[in-house]
Parts: sequence; C-alpha cells; structure tokens
Amino acid sequence: MRKLAIGIAASGALALTGLVAPAASAATSPDLVFSAVTVNGGKAIVIGTTATVKVPVTYTLTRPSDLTVDYKTTFAGVLLYRGTLSRMANEIDPEAVPTCTTTATTDTTVTESCKETLAIDPEAFLYSASDATTWKAAGVYSKIDQDDDDSDGHISLGYNYDAWGPLGSGVQIKRAAKLTADASPEPVKKGGTITVTGKLTRADWETGRYSGYISQKATLQFRAKGSTTYSAVKTVTSGTGGALKTTTKATKDGYYRYVFAGTATTGAATAAGDYIDVR
Repeated sequence: MRKLAIGIAASGALALTGLVAPAASAATSPDLVFSAVTVNGGKAIVIGTTATVKVPVTYTLTRPSDLTVDYKTTFAGVLLYRGTLSRMANEIDPEAVPTCTTTATTDTTVTESCKETLAIDPEAFLYSASDATTWKAAGVYSKIDQDDDDSDGHISLGYNYDAWGPLGSGVQIKRAAKLTADASPEPVKKGGTITVTGKLTRADWETGRYSGYISQKATLQFRAKGSTTYSAVKTVTSGTGGALKTTTKATKDGYYRYVFAGTATTGAATAAGDYIDVR
C-alpha cells in the first residue's frame, strides 16, 4: 500500500476511509515542474537501527500561477523511492510542510525555491538489506476534495495523486557501521607483542540490531602519545561475527584503533583509540 505523501493534510480524512492513493488521470494532472533536486547535499545517508535521521532536500518548483498549494487540501513535495515510479518497492514520504520562497513569476507561472526535511525513522521506513541501495527522488502533488458533513446523510472524498520522476542523480542509503578496538596487554614491555582485537558490525534493519560484518578490510592505525596523527600499521580482514584480530610490536606509548572505509551498502566507521603503556 502506498504511504501518502499528503499525510499532513489528509491524515484524518484518508485514515477514516483507508483509501490507497490512485494515480491521477492525465486530464486532471497539474502542470508542475520539479528541478534542481538535491538530497542530503549529494552525500550518502547513513542510518542505524533506532535514531531518526533528518535529511535536507532542496528543489525548484514551477507551477501554474492559478494553482494554489495550501498544504491543507493540496500538497507538493519530494519523496524518495526505490523500484519504479509506478511500482515503488519502498518509499520515504515528506511528513512536514516545505519552506518555499518565490524567485520568479510570469503571467502564467510561479517559480519557487523550496526546502524540506525527510525524517527517516529506520523502524518505520527501512525493512531489509534491500533498502541499502540507490534511491530515486520524485516530485509529488496531491489534492483532496472532501465533504465530511453528514448532516444531509452524505459524505464524499476525492483524492488525486501525481508523481514525476526520477529526478536528480539519486541518493545512496547505507547501513550504519560500528567498530571497536582493544589493545593488550597493558602495560607492555618495549619490543613485546601487542594483540589488537575488535569487532565490525552494521545495522540490520530487519532485526533492529547490529550484526557482524564479515570478510571486510579494516586498517589498524597507531598514534604516538603527544601526536595528533594516526598512521597505518596493517590491514586486517574481519572474520566470524565481524571479529578483528592482529598483533604488532610495542615500540612506544600510544593509541591503537581500527578504521573501516565503508562499502557501497555500509557507512564508514572508526573505533575509539585504545591506549597502550609501553615500559
């Protein structure tokens, strides 16, 4: 069932009817143009398992000068979807009114510069690993014609929905990753062997937890005491459950950490540095 892009205007009326938003006919479609659509500044969106991520969206909307978008019975905005425009496998709808400023007018059109925020709650919008992919943007327009006065024994509800897409270059939604590091023994004798363990996990939207990310490269880095710069020591591959483990020689006091660069489906992660006292 399509989630409604006009939710803020229609939640009451449409919730009562349980209607699914139909595609509007060509004869009733307004002449809207969505352009210059940018989602999250063109950067990937990295999402964990619980926290809502607020994603900025900017676009230009050109509409007929005689068309009013009041966000009460009419709504225009930009949503994200994967799949095709006619068969969306999933979608993320705007749930708040955008801020639009008129930038140009003609006898027949009004052009506006618009900003909106998509609030992505992983528990509400992301269902499986398939959602970690490139999403497309679409411009949407909805209109409600509603008469809920039943004093005459009659009510009516008409709902039109139009969508235009894909727009812009799309945006990647990625699973958030977590990384740990633990260096031991501590203290350690100079020239002795240090073992650095850790774990690489990433968000699992199906379970709402983080699970081990196996067969991934992580870089062990070292920062000497008093320095602000980390340098690479070696590359380690995650094993069962995302486990990381390697050894290195103790040379001086400092911090060890693992760094994961990320993949096409998963965001980058950096472990907190773990201090080793070399004696």
